[in-house]
Amino acid sequence: MENIDFENSFRAKKAMELFKEGYNCAQAVFLAFSDLYDMDKSTALKLSSSFGGGIGRLREVCGTVSGMCMVAGILYGYDSPTDQVEKAAHYERIQALAHEFSRENGSIICRELLGLDRKEESFVPEKRTEEYYKKRPCVQLVGMAAAIMENYLKEYGK
Repeated sequence: MENIDFENSFRAKKAMELFKEGYNCAQAVFLAFSDLYDMDKSTALKLSSSFGGGIGRLREVCGTVSGMCMVAGILYGYDSPTDQVEKAAHYERIQALAHEFSRENGSIICRELLGLDRKEESFVPEKRTEEYYKKRPCVQLVGMAAAIMENYLKEYGK
């Protein structure tokens, strides 16, 4: 993939705005592409709601990566359980997107991206305060994931 133009990405700006409105990281990325798929907003938000905070705040795979993968799935995914060629092509696509995110950010794991020593076990989301935005890279990560997906779309179509 080409260099990621994070600063001038329409989708990155949209995803970052959605995150700042209070949507979780996965929702913000997935919803930033909602004009490209046929799904009502409520369904899109519910579908992506479980992936925030590295899957329900488990701090595993970053919700931005999950959101990006959901966009790729709805736009490029396969639907036949026996089509091994399409399945492999899709997994290759997902791995390329995840590798690009990791190359840009050093990991795809939420707790590593947040600099946490251990996995948090709390299911209670933090309040979005000014201090929250100062200490968390989440807004930028949301933008980066959306920019990577936007770049992929420009390069490969859809």
